[in-house]
Amino acid sequence: QYQFVESGGGSVQPGGSLRLSCVASGFTLDYYAIGWFRQAPGKELEGISCVSGSDGSTYYADSVKGRFTISRDNAKNTVSLEMHSLKFEDTAVYYCDAAMCHPGGATSTENIGLRLRGQGTQVNVSA
Repeated sequence: QYQFVESGGGSVQPGGSLRLSCVASGFTLDYYAIGWFRQAPGKELEGISCVSGSDGSTYYADSVKGRFTISRDNAKNTVSLEMHSLKFEDTAVYYCDAAMCHPGGATSTENIGLRLRGQGTQVNVSA
């Protein structure tokens, strides 16, 4: 089964930090653009960050720019998301998936038949 396995979520106070990771299972992610997505209760999926497969360029949504950093390690088949200065509104389930990168973050490739995200990892930001 080809999918990502996400981990690293948890509960944290506002202003705190977390590092999320996702590992590609059953495939190599070398040439894929990979995005981090999140979905809060009652809200649509948001593509918050993306790293290209060609040159490693990174892209961020305004909501996380300056606070989150995406990185990839093709040798380890992993993509990470370093999150700092967390806010209440960052509470969501976070997924990584194949993506199309753009200046505003990431767009899911699900509508063209490519979906690799796993169960996600929950991030709760609360006082």
